[in-house]
Amino acid sequence: GKMLLSAGRTIKLWDLETKEVYRHFTGHATSVSSLMFTTVKPMNENKSFDGITGLYFLSGAIHDRLLSVWYIRSDRKEKNAVMSFTVTDEPTFIDLTVSEVKEEPVKLAVVCRDGQLHLFEHILNGYCKKPLTSNCTIQIATPGNDGDSTPKPVPILAAAFCTDKQSLLLVYGNTLQPIIEKVSLNTTESHVCLIRDIQKVLSLKTDVALTKVKTPVVNLDTKVLVPGIPGHSTAVKTPSSGKEKKKNKRKPGETEESIEQRLEALDIDVSKVKTPGGLPQTDSFAVLLVQGLESNDAEILNRVLNTRKENVIKNTVARMPIHAVIPLLHELTKRLQGNPYSASLMVRWLKSVFTLHASYLSTLPDLIPQLGMLYQLMESRVKTLQKLSRLHGRLFILVTQVAASEAVQDVTEVNQTAKLVYEDESSEEEGSDDEMIADKDSDENWDEDEEKDEQSDEQDMTVEKEINGDSDLEPENESEEE
Repeated sequence: GKMLLSAGRTIKLWDLETKEVYRHFTGHATSVSSLMFTTVKPMNENKSFDGITGLYFLSGAIHDRLLSVWYIRSDRKEKNAVMSFTVTDEPTFIDLTVSEVKEEPVKLAVVCRDGQLHLFEHILNGYCKKPLTSNCTIQIATPGNDGDSTPKPVPILAAAFCTDKQSLLLVYGNTLQPIIEKVSLNTTESHVCLIRDIQKVLSLKTDVALTKVKTPVVNLDTKVLVPGIPGHSTAVKTPSSGKEKKKNKRKPGETEESIEQRLEALDIDVSKVKTPGGLPQTDSFAVLLVQGLESNDAEILNRVLNTRKENVIKNTVARMPIHAVIPLLHELTKRLQGNPYSASLMVRWLKSVFTLHASYLSTLPDLIPQLGMLYQLMESRVKTLQKLSRLHGRLFILVTQVAASEAVQDVTEVNQTAKLVYEDESSEEEGSDDEMIADKDSDENWDEDEEKDEQSDEQDMTVEKEINGDSDLEPENESEEE
């Protein structure tokens, strides 16, 4: 009770007190399917027993025709199995008698997948190099008297030792109704075939249940609502009496109706089912989506999920049943990993699902394992968003600068000459004549101008004197006045 055996491909022996691995045992290429102790105390009685050292245990693996026996040593060396038993096919059921005395052999009964039983009897006394074969092989077959003279094998399903260790309980036949028989052990013969007539013992009878189906009486004024395509209405037929019998057989001279005529007989209003654009209505989008998810039909899913209208997406998600939410999220996750164009469409569906069905998703206990891929995908894309935004900003600046420089180079020089000049003829002629006369007279008549100025000044003085009466004054008075 202090140790525990566990196995995957490697067998581990655990110490229950320390909760640590005490030993490792390797030797199977596939997963271990059976594991059991073959001894309860060590064979060497002289040494003290610590509860685990010196014991033997048996192991078998899937698709492996060898049963290995391991010995637990006191040292820490991890070695191979000390011995092995070989069988004809993969073992499906194993039973053994535990050896309590050193001289007592271990009896082993192994039922294989091919329906044979192999019996082994061996004393565990150390290492054995060669694989041990069975001491006796037991098979069961039919006598083959009725009609077919060839005996047919009957598979053995399981076998177990009785308390006296001298007899076996065999389980054989059909798994639905197996036959259990007690057989005495006889290992002197290497091969034993038991003849059993299981046809007389085993007789499977199935009682056919008779059901009385009653058709309800429906009045003509009653309207029955049935699920189906919108606009599809079928006429309710009243139950026919017992005297009238419907004839399904076609008469020899009657012609068979074509498929077109049969379709026309159905009362389907096409204008109500299809919209002018050819797409199904919103209420049928939910039905198509559920059918596509259940049948995994890519054509139906592409037809529904490639829509761009926000109202159609919201109404579809709102009308779909609850059990289809998780399959829809798995499908959206698969499509998000594909083309970026389709990913932009799937984001709209994800937004609607999380908005409308958040309360249902929050109640799921295993939501994180189911949506783990979606969480990782969203987290990986959000991590690169900041770097991408920085790169986008830098590239935008570079592109705008390059475009601005190219625009400056492409601009032609502006011609600054006046396209229209207005000139006044009179002002130009007068100005030009005055300039010419001034240029000619400036140098030649300079002295004449000065003389004329002096004469004019003297004349002005004499006129002033005459006016003031100062002309008869003496020269002396004139000088004093000056």
